[in-house]
Amino acid sequence: MALTWRSFDFFDVSPIKITDDETRAIFESNEISSVCSGSESLFLGSYDGYVRIVGPSWKVVRSFQAYESGGPITHMRQVEGTSLLVTIAEEPSTAQDAPTQPVLKVWALDKPVKKTGIPTCLSTVTINNGRKPFPISAFTATEDLSQLAVGFANGAVTVIRGDLIHDLGTKQRIVFESDEPVTGVELHIEGSLTTLFVATTSRIQKLVISGKGHGQPPKTVEDNGCGVGCMTVDKKTGDIVVARDDAIYYYTLEGRGPPSAYDAPKKLVSVYQDYIALVSPPTPAAAGSGSDTIRRRFWGVTADSIFTFTLLHTDLRIIAHSESVLSDVQHIFPIWGDLYTLTQDGKVFKYHEKSVQQRLEMLYQRNLYPLAAELAQKCGMDAQQQNIIFRKYGDYLYQRGSYDEAMTQYIKAIDSTEPSQVIRKFLDTQRIHNLIEYLEELHEHHKATSDHTTLLLNCYAKLKDIEKLEKFIKSPGDLKFDLDTAISMCRQGGYYEQAAYLAKKHGENDLVVDILIEDSKAYDEALDFILHLDPETAYPCLMKYARVLIEHCPKDATQAFIDYYTGRYKPRVDVEVKTTVPVANGGGGGFAAGAANAVQNLSNLLPLPYMNTAAVVSTTQSNGNGTVNKPTVGDADAVVLHPENPAAAAPPKYTPPAPRTAFSSFIDHPDEFIVFLEACVKDEGALSEADRKDIQTTLFEMYLHKSNERKGDQHREEWEQKAKTLLTQRQQGNGQGQDKEGIENSNVLLLSHLANFTDGTTLVKEQSGLLFDIFRSYTSAKDTRGAIRALRKYGPEEPQLYPAALSYLTSDAKVLEEAGSDELEKVLERIDRDGLMAPLQVVQTLSKSGVATMGMIKPYLAKRIERERRDIAENKRDVTAFRMETDQRRQEIADLGSKPAVFQATRCAQCSAQLELPTVHFLCKHSFHQRCLRSGTEGGVEECPLCARDNATIRALKKSQEENSERHELFKDDLERSEDRFRTIAEWFGRGVMSTTTSGEH
Repeated sequence: MALTWRSFDFFDVSPIKITDDETRAIFESNEISSVCSGSESLFLGSYDGYVRIVGPSWKVVRSFQAYESGGPITHMRQVEGTSLLVTIAEEPSTAQDAPTQPVLKVWALDKPVKKTGIPTCLSTVTINNGRKPFPISAFTATEDLSQLAVGFANGAVTVIRGDLIHDLGTKQRIVFESDEPVTGVELHIEGSLTTLFVATTSRIQKLVISGKGHGQPPKTVEDNGCGVGCMTVDKKTGDIVVARDDAIYYYTLEGRGPPSAYDAPKKLVSVYQDYIALVSPPTPAAAGSGSDTIRRRFWGVTADSIFTFTLLHTDLRIIAHSESVLSDVQHIFPIWGDLYTLTQDGKVFKYHEKSVQQRLEMLYQRNLYPLAAELAQKCGMDAQQQNIIFRKYGDYLYQRGSYDEAMTQYIKAIDSTEPSQVIRKFLDTQRIHNLIEYLEELHEHHKATSDHTTLLLNCYAKLKDIEKLEKFIKSPGDLKFDLDTAISMCRQGGYYEQAAYLAKKHGENDLVVDILIEDSKAYDEALDFILHLDPETAYPCLMKYARVLIEHCPKDATQAFIDYYTGRYKPRVDVEVKTTVPVANGGGGGFAAGAANAVQNLSNLLPLPYMNTAAVVSTTQSNGNGTVNKPTVGDADAVVLHPENPAAAAPPKYTPPAPRTAFSSFIDHPDEFIVFLEACVKDEGALSEADRKDIQTTLFEMYLHKSNERKGDQHREEWEQKAKTLLTQRQQGNGQGQDKEGIENSNVLLLSHLANFTDGTTLVKEQSGLLFDIFRSYTSAKDTRGAIRALRKYGPEEPQLYPAALSYLTSDAKVLEEAGSDELEKVLERIDRDGLMAPLQVVQTLSKSGVATMGMIKPYLAKRIERERRDIAENKRDVTAFRMETDQRRQEIADLGSKPAVFQATRCAQCSAQLELPTVHFLCKHSFHQRCLRSGTEGGVEECPLCARDNATIRALKKSQEENSERHELFKDDLERSEDRFRTIAEWFGRGVMSTTTSGEH
């Protein structure tokens, strides 16, 4: 026997005690010629042609004579799951000197014959062997009994086809003939192809009996044959199993498979589940040998008749059971879940397979863990149960000091093993490589916690293995570790590039900005990264580090604020930036020492967690957690900070925040703040009126702030001019006729006062229409030149400034001297021209202070008197003309009422044709054909069509005057706004306002 086979006792053997005397007598009588099992019953064929059926109680429950001639039943086959039984017997011929012929019968066990009670014989077939007197040596059949093969000792094989169940006829044909006796036949069916394997004493051949290739001569599969009973079929795989003295062979349609060497003589083979059951005949030893002496001393006279029964698991190279049997094993059959043997002396033995756990325990006792794993897999155990074996094997190897091999087994069992049980074993610094391997596998299987990630990164730091660190964090596929922990550990250890890579790859944009600014101090890269984000994501990052970015990137950061707050922000595209922070500094120093201490200290912390991660969690939380879509990552050797985004060609739509939210970001950066505010002011459509007013107020304040810097008068004038321009633009509008609400007057006045900006106060009063207050402020300050400038500038808009200027100029001799008599003369001229004051009022004003002399007002009075004289003369001429016209109209009216009218018109005024009767004449001297008038004269005197329009106008004017004469509020309003009130009264008097009403008429 080959040395590679391992022997175990996987089966419990127990003899069957048959209590029924009749059944026991049958077994002990040595009359059983054939045995088969199926459908929960055991079938016994005897030499006298009887069939007996044995139940689970080992009692014959039924028997019948299958062959009346009493021939021995040599072969039987029960169709599993049916009541069909096939029997073959060597039935003697009735003719003299005729050889016996084998007869095949098919029985329906569930259909007894009414008269006899025996099962119904469905069909009977005499098997053809050319009438040669040779016994049947092999038999096989398909499950549906449509094809049967019978082998004979003379080397012939007969194939029977037909419907044996319904007795519809069969066909027989000798398909194989050989000089050697046939020792075995088996059918292999694959689709429509049926192949017959034939074994002889010297070879194994196959031939196709149906399907493609039918009719071709047999093909030799093996030039070695086998003995009778040494060929069977494995129903699970369909393989043909052949037992020879040197090995167990397997054959398929393709040929011979790998054999299992097992050197022992074999006389009977059977397949039971995954086992091969073998019966080996006695092997007498050479006379005088030591083994022969011992065997005879132990067994006595029966030493030469000892048979061996063996159960082999050929896949595992296991001898599952082996025993010596004093009597020849005649039959092997499985039934009722166990394997049974029937010996020549009529004894029955049951072989019950031990449980999987019992079998595994046997292997554990001998430390055969790989074999146990194979056995568990063969038995169909689930992965969790198999992992137990791997873990036990790992423990065994660990105790032997084979740490690498042990880790291999622990990794196999990683899915059902508590990681702490393995990590404890490898916390020693000398086995840190194994620990790294296990932690990496934990992450690959997505079973790692944040503690495992921390420990793995500490191990990398301990070994200063940057390459493995890079490979770990840049591994493709889904995230295999706790992201926050990995990022925090990389930041703590100075691996800023790796931390930024992780944050970017997994969409933690706020963490990317934190790393670039707080750790790498790469402000330009941080700003550039922010400007590649979508508006909703970029805004919190921009605001969080606004002051830092403006401090280190003033121009770009300010422009970023301008774009975002004016609604023109568009993410950048197609730009890749690599961090410039060297990684070499992060691998050593304090972090490596800390990692080493962490690894050493972890051995005292059992079970997991190994580290206090509160600091890590708090750091991660303080950094913020923003979520966006995962970008595409490019070069594995660099941190790709900016994904390509072709869809960003058009600016995304978003609502810009209120500009005031950015004001605090520009503290201590007035120049950049002013640039930002000016850009916001120029944006016409993005800002609301409230925001615009807020920006202009702040910008005005910043202008005044810059003007107060001690950099010279020119510097102050430049910024004050900007402030004036801003206030002026407020009044001018946006150039399209629309008012632009700007800074409130109260804010301008307050800021101007605080900054000592007097021009601002003046501009506010101008825009508010407080021109008189501006002039008064100059006069109050005794600023005569300023007052004169204000008078010239605002006088046309505010005429009342001239009377005030007259009072101011004559209030003090010094003021009058500073202004000059020419200025006083201009003021009096304007007062006189616009009628702002009556001459008497002028005289009274000048006489109050005694500063002005008579010579100063003489030209004014002279012009005034001369003009009034001209007005009087003109009014007298108008009165005379109106009286003459009135008298003329009165005379015309009197003539029309008392004198006849003469009409001399010869043509119609409407159609210009010669007048024909009837005609109509009007007192206005217009004549018409009666037909040319719109209506007849039956209703009274009709109005002249040519004069009707003018008359209607006169009547409308008269009616309007009558209506307005009753609206005294119009008269009062006109009187208050009039410069010449006497003339206004006269006009209204002419309209009838002051007429009296008599009898309902005016």
